[in-house]
Amino acid sequence: MTTKTQGATPTIYDSARCVLQIDRVNHVRVGEESDGQRLDNFLLRLARDVPKSHLYRIIRAGEVRVNKGRCKAETKLVAGDIVRIPPIRTRKRAEKPTAPVLPKHALNILFEDRHLMVVDKPAGLASHGGSGVNHGLIERLRATRPEEPMLELAHRLDRETSGVLIVAKTRKALVRLHDMMREGAIEKHYRTLVMGDWVNDREHVRFPLTRYLLPSGERRVKVDPVEGAPSHSIFTLLKRYGDVSFLDVELKTGRTHQIRVHSLGSGHPLVGDDKYGDYEFNRECAHGLLGVPLRRMFLHAWKLRFEHPVTHEKLDIEASLPEELARVIAGLDKRGRV
Repeated sequence: MTTKTQGATPTIYDSARCVLQIDRVNHVRVGEESDGQRLDNFLLRLARDVPKSHLYRIIRAGEVRVNKGRCKAETKLVAGDIVRIPPIRTRKRAEKPTAPVLPKHALNILFEDRHLMVVDKPAGLASHGGSGVNHGLIERLRATRPEEPMLELAHRLDRETSGVLIVAKTRKALVRLHDMMREGAIEKHYRTLVMGDWVNDREHVRFPLTRYLLPSGERRVKVDPVEGAPSHSIFTLLKRYGDVSFLDVELKTGRTHQIRVHSLGSGHPLVGDDKYGDYEFNRECAHGLLGVPLRRMFLHAWKLRFEHPVTHEKLDIEASLPEELARVIAGLDKRGRV
């Protein structure tokens, strides 16, 4: 959408639909989706092919103006502000394959309004591209919904983990969701199957965790009482099957691979975990040890409970176990305890 006036008054483009003209001055009206965003992040979103160094240079030089006044990179924008952007140069980039467009029914949408979307992420699909993955869930969502001015992950799930994932559709929702994550205001529950006979009906695990790199460059996490960050998981026993146990896990902190490493540190690695699990046991599970073949990690984000970041509605969102995991539990119930 554009606004045109008579005479020398420039054309003003709305930020939600703006495509910058790199060879001329652009005037962009800040939309609601960018209310409260820093100027530098606003420009980086509008000009993805422009080197960051160039954007910061034109800000410092006073070529970028907000409401005709000089500004800084950290200036917070307000909906309705007019940002003047001078002609800019882009960097040459190798052609990247276009993210495949998913049909709108390809992802199970658990909740959606104008501020956020909650999806049921399938296992095997990364939350976002990078680290050898061309396109993750967020890139595919953007390709599927080009009419949405903003789609950003509020948090992440490991590629091997399925379940509930929040995507913000407005800046206001995203900022508040990040605050809620830090404040522990979002209750997160997972369902998992672990090796062995879990002892306690309810157990608080607080092993401090730190990240490190393997010689190959792969990222891993380990328990480290000295350098590790505080971490807290609550494991609740749902059912014992002897050789494996079915658990609910509530995350009180959100460290990388937290459930996987806390389970391992408790002596009960996750079934099917190819990073921290038992390779031989996983191989046997893939061949039907548990009654039906299991060829993935048994970890599913099954419930989120939180207050809507904008409307303050109480949300209790669940994603039932995927079919391949539900079949395992049904097979274990039929088999009984070993």
